[in-house]
Amino acid sequence: MENPELAVSSCSTHDDGSLRSYKRHSSVCQEGLLEDQLRRKLKFFFMNPCEKFWARGRKPWKLGIQLLKIAMVTVQLVIFGLTNQMVVAFKEENTVAFKHLFLKGYMDRMDDTYAVYTQTDVYDQIFFAINQYLQLPNISVGNHAYEKRGAEETALAVCQQFYKRGTICPGNDTFDIDPEIVTDCLYIEPMMSSDNTTVGKHNLNFTLDFHRLVAVQLMFNLKAINLQTVRHHELPDCYDFTLTIVFDNKAHSGRIKISLDNNIAIRECKDWHVSGSIQKNTHYMMIFDAFVVLICLASLILCTRSVVKGIWLQREFVSFFLYYYKKEVSFSDQMEFVNGWYILIVISDVLTIVGSTLKMEIQAKSLTSYDVCSILLGTSTMLVWLGVIRYLGFFQKYNVRISWDLRAVASHPNTASSITQCDEVLLLRCYDLPGLLFLWMDCTGTIPCEVSLSEHGFRMPFFIDQWR
Repeated sequence: MENPELAVSSCSTHDDGSLRSYKRHSSVCQEGLLEDQLRRKLKFFFMNPCEKFWARGRKPWKLGIQLLKIAMVTVQLVIFGLTNQMVVAFKEENTVAFKHLFLKGYMDRMDDTYAVYTQTDVYDQIFFAINQYLQLPNISVGNHAYEKRGAEETALAVCQQFYKRGTICPGNDTFDIDPEIVTDCLYIEPMMSSDNTTVGKHNLNFTLDFHRLVAVQLMFNLKAINLQTVRHHELPDCYDFTLTIVFDNKAHSGRIKISLDNNIAIRECKDWHVSGSIQKNTHYMMIFDAFVVLICLASLILCTRSVVKGIWLQREFVSFFLYYYKKEVSFSDQMEFVNGWYILIVISDVLTIVGSTLKMEIQAKSLTSYDVCSILLGTSTMLVWLGVIRYLGFFQKYNVRISWDLRAVASHPNTASSITQCDEVLLLRCYDLPGLLFLWMDCTGTIPCEVSLSEHGFRMPFFIDQWR
């Protein structure tokens, strides 16, 4: 008869083996389930918006926002460019006008050759500029005026720089000089417009020692208002011109070069009133800029969220490989989860938001930073249009580089040559979206039908192909 104790022991051993086998089977099943879930996450993550819509019906909000943003940012930059063009033109035209007003006998395109060679000509040039400044309200065709500090108008400063002490005798080949530079200034107050008195050597105590003379500078400030913006339904700006006329005698060569420097500053007008619909147009433009800010803010949030999701998935993938396969994922493979296009869009969104806010302040005449705003909006628009290249890869028909298998393309020399030519033209026409689409459609027409597509029809990193 069988021993009951042996029977119980045998049954217990059989149950323990079954339990261990069940645990191993459960562990294998759980690992397979986790692997399948991770594979599905990776496959969906590396799909483009169109494929995500076809796979799960997920609406491509980021794609729609980017297309809307491209149009709005471009229109915004064009409008601001037209405004900034008037600002630049006003600066340049005033500088040319000042040269004709204050430089005797000046002609266009003679800045490098404009000079005097006799003492009489030097005095004539200096007194001509002084008299033109004093008679400016009567002779200028522009809306120029003297700068005021309080109730008084600022004076014109005539400063001469010369060596402190010097005795020069070229005939005897001797000289005695102290190289220290001394500056002596004379200030001339603006006269009333009704006073036609001219200034000259007879009524102004001003002499020059040409042997010691280094330079003569005439410095004065003028103000003006750019009224041409009113015709374009924009509020005008007020301008401060700091002019310096320099008579350069550093070389002591017998030729004194004359130049006029104009340092321009844009100010907010203190008290202004414009009748008509200009303020309404300004409000409409500010509403448009505010809408651009909202669109870019939505794009910034969505793209930042996608970058964060990619980093989370990267950590999950690295942990899975390290735990189940005892392998470390290389840095290059980990960077596949960081979408550089999203980072580019985030940077462009930040620049657009800052630039649009600055543009709104400029339109409200709270700020006058035209140059900074131009740099921000121009750079952001360039980055937005560079991002257009990414969207060409969303459609397999137009996506030569991404959708077609590289090994198959390499096996067709004519095809590879055609793609290279297309890319060269693409770099030249990357600013033109219709041109891009036309070029890619024309290029893809040369692709043979025998070229095979990748297994899933969308871009997957190399390490996932190995895992598969």
